[in-house]
Amino acid sequence: MMEAGFATRAIRTGHWRTPEGEHGEPIFTTSSYVFSSAAEAAARFAGDQAGNIYSRFTNPTVRAFEERLASLEGGERCVATASGMAAILAVCMGLLKAGDRILSSRSLFGSTTMLFNKYLARFGIETTYVPLSDPDAWEAAIDSRTRLLFCETPSNPLTEMADLRQLAAIAHRHDCLLAVDNCFCTPALQRPLELGADLVIHSATKYLDGQGRCVGGAVVGDHKLVGEEVFGVLRTAGPTLSPFNAWVFLKGLETLELRMLAHARGAAQLADWLLAQPAVEHVYYPGLSGHPQHRLIGTQQRTGGGIVAFDMRGGQTGAWRLIDATRLLSITANLGDTKSTITHPATTTHGRLSPEERSAAGIGDGLVRVAVGLEDIADIQADLLPGLADLQP
Repeated sequence: MMEAGFATRAIRTGHWRTPEGEHGEPIFTTSSYVFSSAAEAAARFAGDQAGNIYSRFTNPTVRAFEERLASLEGGERCVATASGMAAILAVCMGLLKAGDRILSSRSLFGSTTMLFNKYLARFGIETTYVPLSDPDAWEAAIDSRTRLLFCETPSNPLTEMADLRQLAAIAHRHDCLLAVDNCFCTPALQRPLELGADLVIHSATKYLDGQGRCVGGAVVGDHKLVGEEVFGVLRTAGPTLSPFNAWVFLKGLETLELRMLAHARGAAQLADWLLAQPAVEHVYYPGLSGHPQHRLIGTQQRTGGGIVAFDMRGGQTGAWRLIDATRLLSITANLGDTKSTITHPATTTHGRLSPEERSAAGIGDGLVRVAVGLEDIADIQADLLPGLADLQP
């Protein structure tokens, strides 16, 4: 299957047909498994024999999702988790120890920042933040205790991008690992492992599902880092993905490429349209020629993706008036659905950060984020127009 095309692997990889001869992937709703003998049970638990043991860490449906996503990302191994945040936590617990340091991009999902600053810090793991797109800042901030470089690219919600080839070279020059949150692009638009990253992290809740049905996460990488270290955290601590959720994500991957290209087409049209709106002060979208990292489109990232952010006149008041005037768009902080969503990051996804932390991350009070779904773009524009017209200077 590794020689097959992306779309073929997204449909076919990971399904090992049972003696029932099923055409669709089955859901194995079982907590445990029966062994043929006491010797077989002992061999499974000792790791001398491959096979299912307990669904906290071995389940055929979960494994099918893991194999399919690993194939799409170009990794050797994938470990699925209960959420995207559980995936990040499993990476940190599996690969870091007290006294280690994380060097992270400043532009992060708010919960990731809270995990690093509030919880990992309690266990002696420090985090330093640098601007995502400034390679000199990354290089200068690394010291002898730095173990992991972490970034989202594009960032949430400002769609800032890092040059992953450059960032990977910096990490490896200092004997560090590079972990990339690929939530906004998915492997349909960007494959960080091919660009030098060591680990790829997903919130499967977003585009991998595509319809906002389930919560889950995943880590992709090699047999040692992911197959042993991250898997060891899952096996022992148990941030486990359910078989049903794995099955939903497995089916979502079948249409991933089609959906991502459609999301990106709509987002590009919306970004161009927003540029012409007097009530909009600035538009953040990688596909725009004025985006600071636009050069990476086509060389690192296939398209601009499906997320558009923009600054409204009038700060929070203007942003809330726009959001409250919509009738079609869903006011929710989730993204990656077929349904377009709209949110105010400063009071939702990044609301737990201090004003100083939000300011450092560039999250202004007038910022609005739209995750463009698969509706007709004209209907999305029409839904935004009343609020935009009401705020014209």
